[in-house]
Amino acid sequence: MLRTARQAAQSAVAEGTGLPIDTILVGDCIKHMNALPAGSVDLVFADPPYNLQLEQGLTRPDQSRVDAVDDDWDKFESFAHYDVFTRAWLTAARRILKPDGALWVIGSYHNIFRVGATLQDLDYWILNDVVWRKANPMPNFRGTRFTNAHETLIWAGRSRKSRVTFNYEALKLSNDDTQMRSDWLFPICTGAERLKDNDDGKVHPTQKPEALLYRVLSATTKPGDVVLDPFFGTGTTGAVARKLGRRFIGIEREDIYVAAALKRIAAIKPLSAATIETTVPKRAAPRIAFGSLVEMGLIPPGTVLVDDRKHHAALVRADGSLASGPHSGSIHRVGALVQGAEACNGWTFWHTEHEGGLAPIDNFRADMRARMQRLSA
Repeated sequence: MLRTARQAAQSAVAEGTGLPIDTILVGDCIKHMNALPAGSVDLVFADPPYNLQLEQGLTRPDQSRVDAVDDDWDKFESFAHYDVFTRAWLTAARRILKPDGALWVIGSYHNIFRVGATLQDLDYWILNDVVWRKANPMPNFRGTRFTNAHETLIWAGRSRKSRVTFNYEALKLSNDDTQMRSDWLFPICTGAERLKDNDDGKVHPTQKPEALLYRVLSATTKPGDVVLDPFFGTGTTGAVARKLGRRFIGIEREDIYVAAALKRIAAIKPLSAATIETTVPKRAAPRIAFGSLVEMGLIPPGTVLVDDRKHHAALVRADGSLASGPHSGSIHRVGALVQGAEACNGWTFWHTEHEGGLAPIDNFRADMRARMQRLSA
């Protein structure tokens, strides 16, 4: 349930969290972040002013006006003033991040390089830059430059030592069992998703598509994590966080945006707990040794394992080791030796006959893990 800032503060004190959860704080983002407890936020997503430096309005060839970003909140006296502002909000954000927390910031060529340099100056650890390639970018009406068809996101840990959340397996599954790349194709915010005012104009000139935030939050947070957006705008971060079972704190100084965000987020129906459950990373799954599969009879002694092309074969021995010609040892060691390689993942290299075909022995480990999870549930 959305609450006023005062209600959230009272609840935070009662719960002992000190955090105004699922709340929009109205006012200056630096002051509000500095008032929050240190090390209390899992993720910061920031869409700061781009400092576009537009000196005159944009028009189309038919002389109609382009609804560009010309609001006062995007105007700074100089690059130096913008750099001071950037350093101040990034410093405040780093203080409230947990030791293993992370930050995303999005920008255009006007500001993202200055932001990136400041991130490194403040000892954030840059993990990736991601290119959001727009499926339907605004044309370059004057024909003087390339069509600006992308924006850049930087993903950074609070420090080099931060063990940030990254739901690698879930992303790979959603991408048809292929590693998720750092170039993302999404359309800009249009249609029913674009918030309009009473005159059918855009409420916010740079409203981001929910699909973009959906990927960011599903990739780098867990259900229940607290996500803070210091430039909340019309609440895309809050809307997606609410949908995905994350908690949010928004900070916004423009009343018109706050009103639109409150209405928007209140209409969001959160997904069920079962729906938002994240795929368990393999490195977090219970460790199961190959010998356990032998002991349980899933791969009994005497089984002959082969690679997927049947170029190599190895005998499973009673102690869980493999033997292949002059070689013997673990599934990994023997897999490396028969290939003349330095290392080998025996779980995916070795296969066994199963239901008329070949199956990697890792399938049996996955079955055993699933069985253990059912028994412990």
